[in-house]
Amino acid sequence: MNREMNGFDTENHQEEKIDYVFKVVVIGDSAVGKTQILSRFAKNEFCLDSKSTIGVEFQTRTVTIKGKVIKAQIWDTAGQERYRAVTSAYYRGALGAMLVYDITKRPTFDHVARWVEELRAHADSSIVIMLIGNKADLVDLRAVPTEDAVEFAEDQGLFFSETSALNGDNVDSAFFRVLEEIYGVISKKALESGGKSNGGDHATALTGSKIDVISGADLEISEMKKLSACSC
Repeated sequence: MNREMNGFDTENHQEEKIDYVFKVVVIGDSAVGKTQILSRFAKNEFCLDSKSTIGVEFQTRTVTIKGKVIKAQIWDTAGQERYRAVTSAYYRGALGAMLVYDITKRPTFDHVARWVEELRAHADSSIVIMLIGNKADLVDLRAVPTEDAVEFAEDQGLFFSETSALNGDNVDSAFFRVLEEIYGVISKKALESGGKSNGGDHATALTGSKIDVISGADLEISEMKKLSACSC
């Protein structure tokens, strides 16, 4: 897959300074393909024997947006009900959310409203939310019309995309859109607070906002326990 699109150069960042770290959570019911979407975006991989995620794990990918080097830290939260109390704590500090359902399973779409409600309750009010209908390659098994999802997204003020983690369709573009929107929110709030829009070596303090933007050097992940469900 081409890793350069719409001006987002994602290669050769090893020697570059990270301007921002954006935390994005991937949520939704179990078995909708959250881990596969994350793997496709972060590593351009698809694991055929992927197992259910236990707890929380994350992967990263570094991109350039409007001249700023941004590390996207994507957290994969387990969708099973028994983990909901655990994963709710991980909404804290999230600047974006990928809310995933399976286009072949209507109940996963019917539960989207509940996930949005949970996001509104636990995440910052400025969080950027992308509704994703995954498994779009299974056209013959479609159970959720695109029109239903578009109507819901418009009603809730969400971005929307249909993706296929299997072949990679629209996965990059969905993540890039969220990251670009996050950058726009951060820049606007920084300007409104009289601050600067670059990350520098320190956290960017946004007056009147719960959003925290931290540099790579300040990133704290000691509370996160990574349990890999797929080694491919």
